Amino acid sequence: MKWISVLLLVLVFSSPALAQRQYWNADYDSLYHAVKQQSADTARVPRLAHLLRITEFSEPVRRQQATQMLAELLRLNDRTQQLPTAAPYQEMQAGLRLWQREQYTEALAAMQQAIELFDESGQAAPFLLMDLAPIYNKLHDSDKRFIYFKRKLLQYQVQGLRENEAACYVVLGGTYRHRGDYNQAISHYLHAADLLQKFNRRMYSNELMVAGNTYAEWGNPQKALYYLRQAARWNDKSKIAGLQRFYSEHAVANLYLQLHDLPAAAQYINKALRTARADSLNSGIYTAYALVLQSQLLVAQGQSPAALPLLTRAQQLADSLRMDITGRPGEFTLDATWARYYTAQQNYVLAAQHLRKGYALATAANFQMLRPKYLRELVRFEAAHGSAAKAQGYSLAYLALQDTLNRMQGSNLLAQYEGERIEQAQQAQIAQLRHEKTVQALRLSQRNQLLLLSVVALVLISGLGILVYRQLQTNRRTLAQLRLTQNQLVQSEKWAFVGEVSAGIAHELQNPLNFMKRFAEVSTSLVDNMDHQPDSPALEHEILVGLRQNLQEISQHGMRASGIIKDMLEHARTGTTQRTSTDLNALVLEYLQLARQHQELQTSAAAVGVETNLAPGLPPVPVVPPDMGRVLLNLFTNAFYAVAQRQQAGETNYQPQVRIDSRLLPGAVQVRVHDNGSGMPEEVRRKVFEAFFTTKPLGEGTGLGLSLSRDIVHSHGGTISVASEPGQGTEFIITLPTE
Repeated sequence: MKWISVLLLVLVFSSPALAQRQYWNADYDSLYHAVKQQSADTARVPRLAHLLRITEFSEPVRRQQATQMLAELLRLNDRTQQLPTAAPYQEMQAGLRLWQREQYTEALAAMQQAIELFDESGQAAPFLLMDLAPIYNKLHDSDKRFIYFKRKLLQYQVQGLRENEAACYVVLGGTYRHRGDYNQAISHYLHAADLLQKFNRRMYSNELMVAGNTYAEWGNPQKALYYLRQAARWNDKSKIAGLQRFYSEHAVANLYLQLHDLPAAAQYINKALRTARADSLNSGIYTAYALVLQSQLLVAQGQSPAALPLLTRAQQLADSLRMDITGRPGEFTLDATWARYYTAQQNYVLAAQHLRKGYALATAANFQMLRPKYLRELVRFEAAHGSAAKAQGYSLAYLALQDTLNRMQGSNLLAQYEGERIEQAQQAQIAQLRHEKTVQALRLSQRNQLLLLSVVALVLISGLGILVYRQLQTNRRTLAQLRLTQNQLVQSEKWAFVGEVSAGIAHELQNPLNFMKRFAEVSTSLVDNMDHQPDSPALEHEILVGLRQNLQEISQHGMRASGIIKDMLEHARTGTTQRTSTDLNALVLEYLQLARQHQELQTSAAAVGVETNLAPGLPPVPVVPPDMGRVLLNLFTNAFYAVAQRQQAGETNYQPQVRIDSRLLPGAVQVRVHDNGSGMPEEVRRKVFEAFFTTKPLGEGTGLGLSLSRDIVHSHGGTISVASEPGQGTEFIITLPTE
């Protein structure tokens, strides 16, 4: 039977989409026990890394387990070196320790650094992202949380990292909900659910429940029941227990209490109590929530004395577990329920104290969704059992708060994302059909282009001398014809440049051809000598070694000639594509990532520090994206090459650094690429844009990259310049018009 299980695992993870879904859907407890039973260090390291990436640190027990697992993971990795990088896990370890010591500011910084390191390595970390939310809650800093996750959402949308994008939607939905902006909150929850459905069934169910619960708070019980029942069916289908099951039962019970359907509420409260008591990890928290609901039911049924022991037990659990006014299962209405109980007992002093306490907690936590509820209760309570002056004061506070919330969310009680989902489905079908057609056309075009390029390359290499001669003759005839019709001075300058380029082509191609000819002659001589020598295995071996070396030299110089031809073809193709309005910042980020990957493959130097200061709100720029991307990629790779060369020189205390800036100018945008490499002397700086000029060793560059970049930028109506100081670094500046 064991080999059958292994075969099933191979089949499951052979599909990338299915493997991704299984990765994030892995059951924590099962994986945790499997790691405990695994004895081989090489097998424990990837399983520990997997387990840590699906751990929810918001639960204290999980934080304690994660601290132990991180210590073991880093210890094993020191011995096996299996992780691509241990840095993000080291930051996670530091953040967890600070979290347990309740040093929340430092813990937040460490966790954010871990996320940045995961981002650099291209690894998704959605659970770690969502675990930042409770730390922000402890700091009572909703505004900074909102700014951080809006920025990260944009980043992951550009990168296409869907798991992290879903996590940002989850946290932003909670932020909007705390602010009382139900429209945006539900839209973000549903957007998160659509993404989560593709890779995590448990979180998908959770977001459906949160959307339904938020609809209930917004005043749309029909939509609330729709999503809550949909989540309950999904839980049963997927056999989901724990938080998701308790949340759905608690939310439905709370909704039935609001609708005064007490029998239905009692049914779901009993289900929630059974789920809470069966949970091994969070039984105390879930039981406190369920006891509060049961107390509300007893008060509503006129049995308030029976609610006292339940509320007392809930209060004990809340105090011992240090429960906040809101948690993972939703709003914890303990103080509001105490107020209802004391009101039923006609103890209005204690009732007022609990209402004011609940309002103070909601205000301190900046939970705008709870503040109006407590203000309404205070207005009604003071009007019925207190003073008119206090009732009026709370009424004014309530009206002011409602004005603020109304401006934020508008008057439409149907989330805008509901309508967008239908349009998105239709657009997705259209896009899929267009994509398939484009792929077919592209494959046919690429096949034809490859065939054509192969033929052209063979013809160019075999008859290069004849082509150069004919080109020179054509240039002379063309120059003579143009002199008859055009200004003498303009034509002289133009064709002087053409002659310079042609001479450069001939000179650059003559070198590799001479080498190829020389090594071919030497190889012929070696073969002839083999026929005139007596049988000598040692001599034959020596001759064969020489032949192999000569053939390698011929191949290298042939590749050199091919590279020159390829770059000249790039010169010929520039400026022939339709320009489109393009987000320059997104283009910079895309080609910076390509350059960094190239750098990591081509150099053994340590990682280069990269700093991006991209101005927000840049207007779209009309460019040909592939051509302008080629310019950016050339500048980025040159910058990485410069700092790597300086680092290899062995300079002490040198930290390689590359910085990319973008800024908005009147009628133009500007991109600056700066490196702290060795810089260039004045005589080199003056020639960097000339064709075939290069400072790189033979075989590492054709000298056409910057010349091609200058032509592309000029064809877009822009400018490119360079500033450099020997020993300080180099900066290239691209300026492009916005119209």
